[in-house]
Amino acid sequence: MALVSRYKTARSPYRVQVLDRTSEILQVLAARQGECSLMDLCSSLSLHKSTIHRLLMVLEQHRFVEKDAESGRYRLGVRLFELGSKAVSVVDLRKCCRPFVSRVHQETGETTHFCLFDQGELLYIEKMEPERSVRMACTIGARAPAYCTAVGKAILAALPEGEVESIIRKSGLNPMTKNTITTLAGLKANLAKIRARGYALDDEEKEDGLRCVGASVRDHSGLPIAAISVSAPAFRLTDAKIPVVAQFVMRAAGEISAKLGYALAPEQAVAMGAV
Repeated sequence: MALVSRYKTARSPYRVQVLDRTSEILQVLAARQGECSLMDLCSSLSLHKSTIHRLLMVLEQHRFVEKDAESGRYRLGVRLFELGSKAVSVVDLRKCCRPFVSRVHQETGETTHFCLFDQGELLYIEKMEPERSVRMACTIGARAPAYCTAVGKAILAALPEGEVESIIRKSGLNPMTKNTITTLAGLKANLAKIRARGYALDDEEKEDGLRCVGASVRDHSGLPIAAISVSAPAFRLTDAKIPVVAQFVMRAAGEISAKLGYALAPEQAVAMGAV
């Protein structure tokens, strides 16, 4: 059950057991990033073999999972890719952000990400990276916690304190590296700095040797719904280079926000370079 618990969706008074179990099967298969045996699924979900088998047969019929004829192991099916592609295609935000992500990528020569804020986590929906020997492992469709990423902290800094505390209660502050902020007081102090300067910095907090600069994107109502960032090895994203990269990132974040209908205050527009 531990493998699945981190993928649980928000609690709802409306529950359909068969749908919950089906969702958990798909989540386990996604987490394994490969093929999975029937017994692996039984062990992960603590469900009887016959129950898992019945669900897999229906999922296979609808092409949500595929069974390898030789090994008998299961993997995610192409139908999920088809539906996922259609879902992404209707997210106007991805289409809206792409030109700005491309521009920041060209300005900095480093990996540029665009992420949606979803249930306290960051969902990566766009990525452009340079042709270099050292590249970023994060992929489109991946998720990351908010407290140890530049995109996440940029969004947390724009949220009410009570909402930040609620998110941290759910996610915890688990150390990813020796630089990860692991206390609520420390995180709040860091968020105050972000609000003051307009951008967030992941200083090897999620991954050793990796730095990232991010800024939040707001919708027409002013809510932080996404973030754009630049990631690079620490030896390339030096202390001297961070403010320069931050200007590119903040300008793009401001322009995307404006395109979504958010009216920047004059001082914000100047700080983000949007005017």
